[in-house]
Amino acid sequence: MSDHSRAPEAQAGYYARHIFFCLNERPNGEDCCALHGAKEGFDHCKKRVKEAGLAGKGQVRVNKAGCLDRCAAGPVAVVYPEGTWYTFVDEADIDEIVDSHLKHGQVVERLLVPPELGR
Repeated sequence: MSDHSRAPEAQAGYYARHIFFCLNERPNGEDCCALHGAKEGFDHCKKRVKEAGLAGKGQVRVNKAGCLDRCAAGPVAVVYPEGTWYTFVDEADIDEIVDSHLKHGQVVERLLVPPELGR
C-alpha cells in the first residue's frame, strides 16, 4: 500500500504542532501582516524552534501562510492542532510562544487574538 492510499488518520500526527505565520502582503497598500514584522517573527520562530530541538517529525513545524483573514489583529500566527491564534510584537513574544505553547502546550493568554477580530 502506498502512502497516498493510507487513511488520513493513519497519516495524522506527523507533526505534533504546526505554527502558521501570515506573511501576506497587499499590493494596494492596505494594512497587512507583512507591514508589521510578520516575516521577522516567522524567521525568529523557525530559528528558536530549531535551537530548542523542537523541529522535525513528531514535533513542531513552522510554516508560512498567505492571508489568514485576521488582519485587524496583525501580525498573526495560529498553532494547530489547538487552533490557538496569536498576535506578537517582538522576538520576546515569539520566544514566549515557543517556550510556553510549542514546548509545553501552555497557551500564552496575553498574546491571544480576541475572537471577534477578523479582517
